Amino acid sequence: MNPADLPPEVRAGDLLAATRVLAQGPLREQVQAIDREGLYPQALLQALAAAGAMSAHLDSDQGPGDYALAIQAMAEVSRVCGATGFMMWCQAVAGLYLQQSGQPALSGEVLAAHVSGKRLGGTALSNPMKSFAQIESLLLKATPVPGGYRVSGTLPWVSNLGPDHYCGAIAAVQTGDAAAAAPHEIMFLLRCDAPGVTLRECPSFSGMEGTATYALRVKDLFVGEGELMADPARPFIARIRAAFVMLQCGMAVGITQGAIDSMWEVEPQLGHVNQYLEDRPDALQAELDGLSQRVMQLARTPYNTDKDFFIDVLDARAHGAELCLRAAQSALMHQGARGYLMSSEVQRRVRESHFVAIVTPAIKHLRKEIARLSAEELPA
Repeated sequence: MNPADLPPEVRAGDLLAATRVLAQGPLREQVQAIDREGLYPQALLQALAAAGAMSAHLDSDQGPGDYALAIQAMAEVSRVCGATGFMMWCQAVAGLYLQQSGQPALSGEVLAAHVSGKRLGGTALSNPMKSFAQIESLLLKATPVPGGYRVSGTLPWVSNLGPDHYCGAIAAVQTGDAAAAAPHEIMFLLRCDAPGVTLRECPSFSGMEGTATYALRVKDLFVGEGELMADPARPFIARIRAAFVMLQCGMAVGITQGAIDSMWEVEPQLGHVNQYLEDRPDALQAELDGLSQRVMQLARTPYNTDKDFFIDVLDARAHGAELCLRAAQSALMHQGARGYLMSSEVQRRVRESHFVAIVTPAIKHLRKEIARLSAEELPA
């Protein structure tokens, strides 16, 4: 998709209007192919990048990043296609890693190409986030060598990848005396075309089939100093974790809004009987509006590292996932048999809502972290 082919709103720089045009036009035309055939909408993602929809949260010459705007743009896309909204999140957090790394080799030309959409990337932090929450062990291991590290291991699910893509990854540094050493991790840019990196197809998903999700195998990958985003990684993660989780709310808000749209769609024909169902569209809309306002408030300070603030972010993310599940289920009940067709948007959103509930951090992960942080005593 050439810049000259983009809708006028994209070229005019009206980010939300441009995003809405792309979502309601080209994306809506491709959504069935994305969901059912596994189409990876690379040209559309690049058009969204050209509109600024996946970099609104990043600082620029025009001023500081706007997380609220980035979340709203993601919601506009997720309202039509949750899979594409998820890939927007992957691209958005990859940009976050690049900029916040402070690494000149990553925050210059690499970041500029990322922001423009010339290069696309994802995030391989599902396993590390679970590891930091003591749910599973880190799967990538790093060994110090002259000039950097050698990394090996396998990650089973990493999205928005391709032969010329990349992602942010974390590896545990192996030391001679592992029992005595404090945990040490590195975060780095993992390029899919680097020697020692292999992409493998994943089994078919019930949803999210068009998200370019692969198993990522790494064998003796050399990571030089210019590829390092953070060493050690934990202080970096502590600084960006709220922003990482907060951005995901765009998916939940958008998919929920799409489900509510589907309820109103059948109200003229089925309202006389749907009135007896729970979770009616007006009530769900009021709850969604309240959640959206809460997220917009949190988005004002995305790098707040206060514990109570992070608990609020986790709670909002959990509320979004739970509301998404309820709205999608209710939309199916409201639509009846027509919502049970595989070609139905309602049927797709049910599967998309399940993804919002299980993607890292999943609802159970969120609740575990909220419980842990709530019980944690503040240091003296």
